Amino acid sequence: MNGDMHFLDIVFFAMVAAFLVLRLRSVLGKRTGNEQQQQPRWNRGPAAPQEQRQQQQQPAEDNVIELPTARKAPPPEPLPPGALGEGVAAIRSADPDFRLDSFLSGARMAFEMIVQAYAEDDLKTLRPLLADEVYGPFAAAIEQRRRTGETLGTELMGIRAVEAVDARLNGPMAEVTARFVSEQVNVVKDSEGRVVEGDPNRVVDVVDVWTFRRDTRSGNPNWQLCATRTAEEHEV
Repeated sequence: MNGDMHFLDIVFFAMVAAFLVLRLRSVLGKRTGNEQQQQPRWNRGPAAPQEQRQQQQQPAEDNVIELPTARKAPPPEPLPPGALGEGVAAIRSADPDFRLDSFLSGARMAFEMIVQAYAEDDLKTLRPLLADEVYGPFAAAIEQRRRTGETLGTELMGIRAVEAVDARLNGPMAEVTARFVSEQVNVVKDSEGRVVEGDPNRVVDVVDVWTFRRDTRSGNPNWQLCATRTAEEHEV
C-alpha cells in the first residue's frame, strides 16, 4: 500500500512540473538560436524612423535628467559719483564688458608684479606691463644701477588700499588712474653692500598714483602702465 502511495506522489509532482514548464514557455517563449540579439544603445546605430516615432511616443519619465539652472548674469555695476562715474560710463560705451571692480583687482596684481620686477632688474617681466613712455625710464634706471653696481631691495609688506581716482576715454584709448597705498621697505646698496639710501629696518607708507591704458579696439584685454608718480611717503 505504501508503495502505491509513493508512486502516486511521484506522478502528481511530475504533472505539476510539466504544467509549470508549459506556463513558462507560453509566457517567456522559447529560444531557437536565430533571435537577433539586442545591442546596448551606445553600440547601436541611429534608430529607424519607425523606431524613433515609437521612442517619441513612449513616456521618458525614467530618462529625464534635470539640468542645473543657468547662472544669471551679474547685475550691472553702479557708476561711481561725479567725474569718475562719467569717465567709467564713457569707457563702457566703447567696451561694454568693462567693470571697475575687476579692473582694480587686476591693477593690484600688476602693482605687485611691477614693484617686484623693477627691484629685481627683471626687464622681461616689465616689458608687457609697461607702455613705451614708462618702460624707457624704468629700463634706464635699471641700466644705471647695473653700471654702478648698486642694488635695490624692495620688500612689499602689504597693500592697504587701491582706489580709482580718474577714468576717461581718449578716442579709442581707455585710461584709468588708481591710487595705491602700500607698506614697503626700500634699500639701495652700493657695489660693496653698503646702504646708500633707505633703511632696512624702516617700514614706510608709500602712496603711488598710477595710470593704466588700454586700446578698446584691441582684442587684447590687458592694460599697460602709462604714467606714474609718488604722491607721498611717510614712516609707519
